[in-house]
Amino acid sequence: MDHVTPDRGADKDTDLIELDGVEKVFDVRRKVGRLRREKRQVRAVDGISFRVPRGEVVGYIGPNGAGKSTTIKMLTGILTPSGGRLRVAGLDPSRERTRLAQRIGVVFGQRTTLWWDLPLYDSYRLAHRMYRIPDARFRENLDRCVELLDLGSLLDVPVRQLSLGQRMRGDIAAALLHDPEVLYLDEPTIGLDVVSKAKVRQFLRDLNAERATTILLTTHDLTDIEQLCRRVMVIDHGRLMYDGALAGLHEAGESERTLVVDLERELPPVEVEGARVVKVEGPRQWLAFPASASAAPLVARIAEAYPLVDLSVREPDIESVIARMLSSMETVPQAPDDRALH
Repeated sequence: MDHVTPDRGADKDTDLIELDGVEKVFDVRRKVGRLRREKRQVRAVDGISFRVPRGEVVGYIGPNGAGKSTTIKMLTGILTPSGGRLRVAGLDPSRERTRLAQRIGVVFGQRTTLWWDLPLYDSYRLAHRMYRIPDARFRENLDRCVELLDLGSLLDVPVRQLSLGQRMRGDIAAALLHDPEVLYLDEPTIGLDVVSKAKVRQFLRDLNAERATTILLTTHDLTDIEQLCRRVMVIDHGRLMYDGALAGLHEAGESERTLVVDLERELPPVEVEGARVVKVEGPRQWLAFPASASAAPLVARIAEAYPLVDLSVREPDIESVIARMLSSMETVPQAPDDRALH
């Protein structure tokens, strides 16, 4: 199979990922009594439909066991859907897995595609041969990844000796050497320090801007979503519960950020429009404000009225945002087939 570099300028407005009523049902056997086993069906993905246009970066989030990984495995062809229609770059992943492999890249935060006992560079050479990447294109892509992901000093190091953050950056580079049109990222910043996270996020932003790479991102780090994605989808119990902007997700769940304020001295609770004090310890105070609101006006008002020494903003964790959103939806009557909140 010859390597073909995709035409990034063609069909920019087409949907690169298409799901229509996709389902995945597993047969599970469990022990009942001492000798008998009972078979039951577990619906991991339950009638999901969505489209992802070329060049879009989408966050795909949900609680553990919601069906995120099952969806990704169907999108890559590892699993076959039990029902519905699924296409990636016009291909049926389960039927055309080999052809699709040339057009997608996958990074699993908890697993590696690198060869454990070989130097990092040898894994890249194997990808070069496996995908039949033209020599000039391979060198160009590798040089770019090595520079932007700071891999130069690691190329001769066996993968087993790399730290989690180093290996993660190495995996991202390996997934991009063949110019994939679609990149699936499963927890790409898990276990990374602050500096490494910043490098990975900036790299992904540049990749999307320069090459229009479509990215589907699953993560438990809300900052990943905020810095990379304009659109977020929430899945729970196999159903798509929300598809829209992150601000809308915050509004749906009425989530809050926290402003931690250090004053010059101990004072009564700060009174400022748009926030409320939730905790006071000496000169330090914690103020909650809507996550969909900007912190800048709030900071300006506090700085003008109080002797401010320092402050920081703490984001809500993604589980609490989703939990509050789902809780609020349970109190609102919905039509039986209303599976997505827009």
